[in-house]
Amino acid sequence: MKISDLLKKEIMIMDLSSSSKNEVIDEMIEKLKVNGIINNDEEFRKEILNREELSSTGLGDGIAMPHAKTKAVNTPCVLFAKSKAGVDYDSLDGQPAYLFFMIAAEEGANNTHIETLASLSRLLLQPNFIELLKEADTPEKVLELIESGEAQLNEEKKKKEEKSKASMDNEKPLIVAVTACPTGIAHTYMAEDALLAKAEKMGVNIRVETNGSDGAKNVLTDEEIKKAVGVIVSADKNVEMARFKGKKLIKTPVSEAIRNPEELITKTLNGEGAVYETTEESTSSAKQNEKTSIGSKIYKDVMNGVSHMLPFVVGGGILIAISFMAESSFGAESQIYKFLMDIGGNGAFTYLIPILAGYIAMSIADRPGLMPGMVGGLMAAQQGAGFLGGLAAGFIAGYVILGLKKLTSGLPKSLEGIKPMIIYPVFGLLITGLIMFVAVIPVFSVINTAMNNSLTHLGTGNAILLGAVLGGMMAVDMGGPVNKAAYTFSIGVFTSTNMGNLMAAVMAGGMVPPLAIALATTVFKNKFDEKEKQSGLTNWILGLTFITEGAIPFAAADPVRVIGSSVVGAAIAGGLTQLWNVNAPAPHGGVLVSFVMQPNHVIFFLLSIAIGTVISGMIYGIWRRPKAQ
Repeated sequence: MKISDLLKKEIMIMDLSSSSKNEVIDEMIEKLKVNGIINNDEEFRKEILNREELSSTGLGDGIAMPHAKTKAVNTPCVLFAKSKAGVDYDSLDGQPAYLFFMIAAEEGANNTHIETLASLSRLLLQPNFIELLKEADTPEKVLELIESGEAQLNEEKKKKEEKSKASMDNEKPLIVAVTACPTGIAHTYMAEDALLAKAEKMGVNIRVETNGSDGAKNVLTDEEIKKAVGVIVSADKNVEMARFKGKKLIKTPVSEAIRNPEELITKTLNGEGAVYETTEESTSSAKQNEKTSIGSKIYKDVMNGVSHMLPFVVGGGILIAISFMAESSFGAESQIYKFLMDIGGNGAFTYLIPILAGYIAMSIADRPGLMPGMVGGLMAAQQGAGFLGGLAAGFIAGYVILGLKKLTSGLPKSLEGIKPMIIYPVFGLLITGLIMFVAVIPVFSVINTAMNNSLTHLGTGNAILLGAVLGGMMAVDMGGPVNKAAYTFSIGVFTSTNMGNLMAAVMAGGMVPPLAIALATTVFKNKFDEKEKQSGLTNWILGLTFITEGAIPFAAADPVRVIGSSVVGAAIAGGLTQLWNVNAPAPHGGVLVSFVMQPNHVIFFLLSIAIGTVISGMIYGIWRRPKAQ
């Protein structure tokens, strides 16, 4: 994306009527509002002023760059404005500001927008560029200057990249630096460029890490920090500091690196920084990346898919349960039954596997992974590969997109726009679909069928054991990864086979912890304070509606007793549902599901929960110490 894509000539203000800082801000915000760039001018103004309170965005040399990153922004944009008379903008050099760039960035803006805004910031540091802008008298001239300056900047960047491939001159001293501003849009990169340019002129090696809106880039390594003669931290927000323990360090606002890079470098070379001392341990990005295991990465990606899938399970599952109630009352041909089943069963439940796969892929490869992941998941769902095929689709799509990103990393900057618009969606979908069709679906369809057949023909003993394990897992972390693993497994079986047996086990197991706590706070009142008793009452409602998380505050305060007692009762409840062959026709709803169960299943479902609840509640109540202790 080019700077001119964000800098719209039709909304430029070539002669501001305002004469004060706040008036300038208001006049520019009004222009953004009128043109539909922002949807909430008060929210946007609040974020602009919050940034100004941290430090003025009047950079000096007649430039001001007020900016905000907020959900009040509809479309990323840079509004250019000029003041012929100049405005007192509290600039860092105390001089009037004549040129204004108001940056409106979306909350969660993608890297392309951030990189474009960073390029604009760098462009303002080019020799004579500001003077040329001051002389421009039409929007067309401003755009012409921006476009020609951007082309020159790209050429210089290309030369710098080629030059940086050569190793640093080991004879020269090395300085390491970190730049960061609160929004991470403009000043971060301007400070980086100022330090790099000045260090090159002074014959000094420098490595600059940027903590921008798109995360930390060019992360400093432990070896570089160890080798450096000193550290410069120019930041207006918190950055990871413990890694600099024992090094001479100069800390300044980010604006100081923009205005006085030579002074900072000279002071660092002269050893004027204070030795940084801390008792914290380093958690630098480099170290974190080194420690991130493959298992942790896979877990994070899967949980991203599961967390986005769960609203579809809950919403669809409860509507399915209500639809069964409507069927029993009005018949299978009634419009209310068809309506509810269309929304819940044929609607929300249709998206479970595609959503799971899409958001796994998105966790791996960011937004470009979402579409091929969802389509791969849909293929798995429609062609019998089930949840396992959906999981595979998510990982395949994610890593296909990562491969495409790597393959296209050397494309010219002028072709950057075709990556997200053509290369990633077209080739990502084609390759993912081909792998799914040729390799994944044939294999996982067989596996899925075999697994479903084995579950269908489970013996009573094995069924009870599996139900107890799944029920106990629901109470281990009460909404955490173990709980989600058991629930996701049961959802997979439910959607593939329509068997609700295992669904009954996990639902009963998940209902026991909050109900057991509610029972304990009712029976053993002398062991709980008033606040805990109130929470106990709430847990009756949460437990009955299958919301296990109500038990978390108690588990956090007393993990051994709460989790230990809950697992026992939940495992017993899960096992009993299988002993009595209880079938849950919907994957969520708690006691609501009992209204749509077969009559002989209802009593055994509620009895399983009641037995598990009493056992866990009594263990916890007896085991718990009196509140004085």
